[in-house]
Amino acid sequence: MDTKLTLKLNQEIIERAKEYAADKKMSLSRIVEAYLQSLTSDKKGSDVEISPFVKSLSTGVKIPADLDSKTAYSDYLLEKYK
Repeated sequence: MDTKLTLKLNQEIIERAKEYAADKKMSLSRIVEAYLQSLTSDKKGSDVEISPFVKSLSTGVKIPADLDSKTAYSDYLLEKYK
């Protein structure tokens, strides 16, 4: 059952929120509802549920912060096609 709620917010925030809602093709009410649902959910552990597909991408390999990906890929290709 949907119930009406009145909020007092800064006008600039309301305008930005309306633009965001229009970009997402959702009503502002649904966005606020989804946000409040995420804040009050009873999930234990993480606030964000990770899909099985994303979990399957995890390899456990740590990537160095200073890795030059273009050079690494180039080196990989050179080695592969020797």
